[in-house]
Amino acid sequence: MVFPHEGYRDMIRMAEPEREEILRTLEEAVRRLVERMDPVLIPEVGSNIAYAMARARSPADVAAVEGRIVRVKGRARAVGPVAFGASDHVARIVLTAMKFDPDVRCAANIRYTPGLVEACEEMLLSVCSFDRESQPPGVKTMDWGVASCCRDGVPDVIYDRGAVGKEAMIRILGEEPGVVVNNILKLSARIDKD
Repeated sequence: MVFPHEGYRDMIRMAEPEREEILRTLEEAVRRLVERMDPVLIPEVGSNIAYAMARARSPADVAAVEGRIVRVKGRARAVGPVAFGASDHVARIVLTAMKFDPDVRCAANIRYTPGLVEACEEMLLSVCSFDRESQPPGVKTMDWGVASCCRDGVPDVIYDRGAVGKEAMIRILGEEPGVVVNNILKLSARIDKD
């Protein structure tokens, strides 16, 4: 294999401890989610949670659940393990947010309902939304939508009401998985069980 410069191998070796720590942290977060998350929060397309390396530049630098978190027999279940490059969609949310605040390195998607947005506001989370109908041509929805909500700082919550063929979604953002998971579990506790 040809390396672009001599220090390339050293850069890869230095990144290994960070990559291992991100995977460990994310595995623990996923374990907490599948044990305690109300499965009602999982959208039809499934949920995912992603955690990026510091200075991440591409989805390959962002770990997520392979195959997402889905509902199985009334319970949340991770389809596969956590791995780098496992989710382009949620990775783009994180990567875009990091352009505005490099400390916001984690995001998860959950189901949208007006009641859940209201619960986020009651929890005093900062909330922003975008309208998919206003998306300019030639740009990816997550890149544009997340960026449009981050101009004055990265909010805790970004949502949209969907569009034809696109499920409405809430995204919870934070500096690390513990923050994101805690907010999802607080939302789980607020769901009306009627």
